[in-house]
Amino acid sequence: MNAIRVVLVDDQALFRAGIRMLIDSQPDLEVVGEASDGREGVMVVREVRPDVVLMDIRMPVLDGLAATAELLGDVDPPRIVMLTTFDLDEAAARAIQQGASGFLLKDAEPEFLLAAIRTVHAGSAVIAASATRDLFAHFSGPTARPVPASWAALTDREREIFGLAARGLSNAEIAAREFLSEATVKTHISRILTKLSLRDRVQLVVFAFDHGLA
Repeated sequence: MNAIRVVLVDDQALFRAGIRMLIDSQPDLEVVGEASDGREGVMVVREVRPDVVLMDIRMPVLDGLAATAELLGDVDPPRIVMLTTFDLDEAAARAIQQGASGFLLKDAEPEFLLAAIRTVHAGSAVIAASATRDLFAHFSGPTARPVPASWAALTDREREIFGLAARGLSNAEIAAREFLSEATVKTHISRILTKLSLRDRVQLVVFAFDHGLA
């Protein structure tokens, strides 16, 4: 099994060194590049083509928000996780709206950070879904956009599952609440994401808030 390839983009060398040591201590994870600002980060990511990028939001030359926007415009971009010191960070909310796979606090527990990298790589992107919901509840504007036509393709059951997922409930929590197996919930979520052209659970939360469905 190939190791998950990670790039670190942060202007604090000591912080990068600590995260590198943590990641490289895991047999299934590998740091393949580092950068100290957003412009350098874009160059490194395009050169080494990692699976996951840990991207600081506030950096010199080019901030993490602009760097993320550039990278997400590429063909087959990596998963990008924003790093922030604030749990309610408007810049993190904007990055997630652009397509970032979530955000982590810089003082997160090491085990949580490692689990987040693996989760994002697996495509689930359920990084602190409840935290993402709180973030958008705090910063979302008062005017919701019209619900797209694709919403009509969802069955009543799928809309029910959508609502629970948008509230930040995990597959296990939805399964227990709805008396379903986790596998069934996972299938429902997969169909919902496909029908709405969403990449992951984080984008589902964003979709819900953008269209007044939260």
